[in-house]
Amino acid sequence: MFAKNSHSTASILKRFVTALVFIFLGLNAHAAHSAPKTILVLGDSLSAEYGLTRGSGWVALLEKRLAEKKMGISVFNASISGETSSGGRARLGELLTKHKPDIVIIELGGNDALRGFDLKASEANFRAMITAVKASKAQVLLVAMKIPPNYGKIYGDQFFGMYAKLAKEMNTALVPFFLEGVAEKAELFQADRIHLKAEAHPQMLDNVWGPLSKMLKK
Repeated sequence: MFAKNSHSTASILKRFVTALVFIFLGLNAHAAHSAPKTILVLGDSLSAEYGLTRGSGWVALLEKRLAEKKMGISVFNASISGETSSGGRARLGELLTKHKPDIVIIELGGNDALRGFDLKASEANFRAMITAVKASKAQVLLVAMKIPPNYGKIYGDQFFGMYAKLAKEMNTALVPFFLEGVAEKAELFQADRIHLKAEAHPQMLDNVWGPLSKMLKK
């Protein structure tokens, strides 16, 4: 009787341990499957290395950081100098289909403001882009920009406030200000006083990395 019960107990324990192993492997497989693998950057000249040596911009630095951390994440830089929110909106669908990103970093809007575009139109473009990204099951990281004060305080404040408003209403991650820590340093700008030198891009990456790293950990 005792031997029989021992055999039965051992069998139950074996089945229990086996079940735990499968559960553990299943959880790990799910985590590996759901972990972000591709980041798409949709930006303008500040992300397209305008006036810089190739490989010195913040997106290239992001690729290097991810590689150093052995995170197995690919970065596709779809940024174009002079890009507007309407241009980004027009290109986004094809980019989502082609790259199937897990995270889309939207760094746009500066050219809209510099050209004095209607903010309602810009906001509509951002809403459409965020909606499209979410429909593709990817996450959004919205990058906020400011414009020089000579464009008018009211317009400038409304433009800057648009990003936080969209992030809150559409539940997206936000970089509070892309040029935090560099915008006030004239020596970091190129001769046109709009684009940044390579020396500024590590700080720009750090500004993005804060909220991005939280997304990567989820």
